[in-house]
Amino acid sequence: MTDLQPDLQRDLGKRPSDDRQATPLPNDLTARELGRWTWRQLTSMRTALVLLLLLALAAIPGSVIPQENIDSLAVSQWRDDHPRLAPIWDRLDLFSVYGSVWFSAIYILLMVSLVGCIIPRLFVYARALRARPPRAPRHLTRLPESTSYTTDVAPEVVLTRADDVLRTKRFRVAAGDDSVDAERGYLREAGNLVFHLAVIVVLVGVAAGSLFGYKGGVIMLNGEDYGFSNNLTQYDDFAPGSLFDPDVMEPFSFSITDFEVDWLTEGDRAGMAREFVAKLAYETEPGGETKTYDLKVNHPLTIGGTDIFLIGHGYAPVITIRDGEGNVTKSGPVVFLPINGQTFESFGVVKAPFAKPGQIGLEGTFYPTFAMGRDADGNLTMPASLFGEALDPLVSLSLWTGDIGVDDGSAQSVYVLDKAEATQVVKDDGQPFRMDLRPGESVTLPDGLGTVTFDGLQRWNKIQISRSPGSLVALGGVVVALIGLLGSLFVRPRRMWVRARRQDDGTTLVEVARLDRSSGGDPEDGAAELEAVVAALQEDTDTRTDSNRKDES
Repeated sequence: MTDLQPDLQRDLGKRPSDDRQATPLPNDLTARELGRWTWRQLTSMRTALVLLLLLALAAIPGSVIPQENIDSLAVSQWRDDHPRLAPIWDRLDLFSVYGSVWFSAIYILLMVSLVGCIIPRLFVYARALRARPPRAPRHLTRLPESTSYTTDVAPEVVLTRADDVLRTKRFRVAAGDDSVDAERGYLREAGNLVFHLAVIVVLVGVAAGSLFGYKGGVIMLNGEDYGFSNNLTQYDDFAPGSLFDPDVMEPFSFSITDFEVDWLTEGDRAGMAREFVAKLAYETEPGGETKTYDLKVNHPLTIGGTDIFLIGHGYAPVITIRDGEGNVTKSGPVVFLPINGQTFESFGVVKAPFAKPGQIGLEGTFYPTFAMGRDADGNLTMPASLFGEALDPLVSLSLWTGDIGVDDGSAQSVYVLDKAEATQVVKDDGQPFRMDLRPGESVTLPDGLGTVTFDGLQRWNKIQISRSPGSLVALGGVVVALIGLLGSLFVRPRRMWVRARRQDDGTTLVEVARLDRSSGGDPEDGAAELEAVVAALQEDTDTRTDSNRKDES
């Protein structure tokens, strides 16, 4: 009975208990073998492609969800609008995707996988470059692209001419016993390797910019009285790299002397800014020569290794608040942020924390070209702005008083009014008190709180300043990657053989065959190349085809 057990196990698809498994599983391996198995899995091309896909997917939240280092105001507004989701998003680092641990882990694993995948292939490619072309198969005429003919020329002469012809066509040639073996198209694999190496260069360039560079933004009012100096205290938001050194910041300064906008007046996009230009006066160092530059979108000013971009613009109503005692507690332009990119309808907050008898907070909307909308029945609806240009500017503000949250010393956004401890002022009928002001108009606040005046209008520009040490490296990597990709797509590796043998009747049988090693090759191109080689071999020789020989016989 026991003698039949192994046979029975084999019949059931099982192995005897004392046989080792042909392919050990990871849990059967030693620590060293497990490490080698893990390394092989990580450095496989399949894993590299999966990691590249994961990196692309991981970048999607950074494009959909506002990021702290790009638009901190949008992040704060998102938190206010989604109070339940915001803590979860914070724990997942979704407001800072590109600096998160999980994004960095994918990035580093992709780098390791690419390096481990490419280096062995480089050695394989180097050996292939030194190797001779494969020898001719025994039956050349069985290949899909092949032909033969007979000639009276000696085999040695045919093979010598075949060597010359194939070398002229830039094949790598080696002589066999009775054949000439040739191969061409090695640059296809070279292009593939160059592409993957360039991807690593791009990743290194991006990493260098993230580690050693910085990106910051500032909203600047137009006018020579409002300047900017490149130091940390001047930025509204600043995102440095992990290894950023403040000493690398160029000591330039600039101001916006003028701002020009070309508005669209017709079509579906009427009211939008077609083009806008900020005219800068800048110095590359303190006390240096003052230069000018027309700053446009996608036309940054470069100073040293730092780029200055113009990325937005808007309006800053000049508001003056006098408290109940007649003292001016707030006066000057207040930045309102656009909530409609076409009509420049904008939202803003004005704070007067030192007003007496109580603090004053104003919150509302600015309309560059004010109009009251009407429904289908002609009834007035919500106010709106018809045009982005300030043709009929109006600011509509609600009034809050009490504790507006500026006394506890905590950081607070200038674009957010803390209403937790404040009270909204209402009219006698219980409706919220609201003031609609055009330039030059004033309104007296109820309860002896003072007055508010809309003095005029100024413009502001959003300026982004960034330094990316690896940008040229990344750009060079992208260019090289495109070149390598073109090589891998359009270079066709192929092999060619010419065999010449003396037959019993004294003639020479010449066999020519071609093998295309790429799946995307055009059969007509292959046939044409084969015919060209045969025609060159037959040139200036007396030849006759096999069919002619049969006719003669």
